[in-house]
Formats: sequence, C-alpha cells, structure tokens
Amino acid sequence: MPLSQDSLRKIDRELAKYPADQRQSAVIAALTIAQDHYGWLSLDAMDEVAKYLGVPAIAVQEVATFYNMFAIKPVGKFKISICTNLPCALSGAERAALYLKEKLGVDFTETTGDGQFTLIEGECMGACGDAPVLLVNNKRMCSLMSPERIDALLDELK
Repeated sequence: MPLSQDSLRKIDRELAKYPADQRQSAVIAALTIAQDHYGWLSLDAMDEVAKYLGVPAIAVQEVATFYNMFAIKPVGKFKISICTNLPCALSGAERAALYLKEKLGVDFTETTGDGQFTLIEGECMGACGDAPVLLVNNKRMCSLMSPERIDALLDELK
C-alpha cells in the first residue's frame, strides 16, 4: 500500500520549507510521516520516500538507519524508548528499565507477544532533570517514571 494522499500532502508541506534544489533537507520529516503511516520503515518505504523526494535511496537509508527514532523492523503499536544515558541511569532509569522489562516480559528491541509494546533503549532526550524519561512513539515524553507511573501509562495505552 503506497503512502496516502494525506501523507503526501504532509510531505509536500515539509518540502515547501526548503529551496527546490534542497529536497534532501526534508528526509527526516518525510521518514517520520512514512513511519506514522506504515508503523515502521521497510526498505520499500524508504525507497518510496526517496523516489517522492527525488533523492538517492542511500541518502534516505542513511538517515533511517542512523537515528534511533526510526524503526527499520516491525515494532509494536506502542514503541517505548527509555533513556539509559548516564545522567538518567544515575536517576533511576536502570531500575525503570528493569521494571518495564519485567512488566512487559521483553528485553530491549523486543516486542510483546500481543504486538502492543516494543521496548528500546533510547539516547539522550534532553530531560535529564526529569529522569527516568520515556518516549512513546517518538511523540509523547513521560517524565519521572516511577513503577506506579509506568503502570498507569501501560494501563492507559492498553
């Protein structure tokens, strides 16, 4: 299934922000839109974005494989990233990660059997003072995540 007309309109809005000869500048935004549409970024999806932008496929693949926010294999309905960098780790992220792993029954990069949750180790989210920090589907940041707050979040997402 190709990108929807709505997705293509969104990409066009992003393209309008850049000079016509700088279409590659819209790669991150276009990949984000494609990932929202497909749920993850297959090679076919990356190629579709490259063709639509008129840029080399490798330029799109380099971005998709470099940034942690892009899923290049299928993920659950809810991708939960937890920052485990040192400042967050010192503020309870390791305990929160262990709690999430036990609660969900998965390790990092794994998806629950029901396809609902994928847990990944995230990079710095710029909110060290609010650690432990989770990011849900690259869009919703959750701060100060105690076991009780994690339980409430998981219940809400179900």
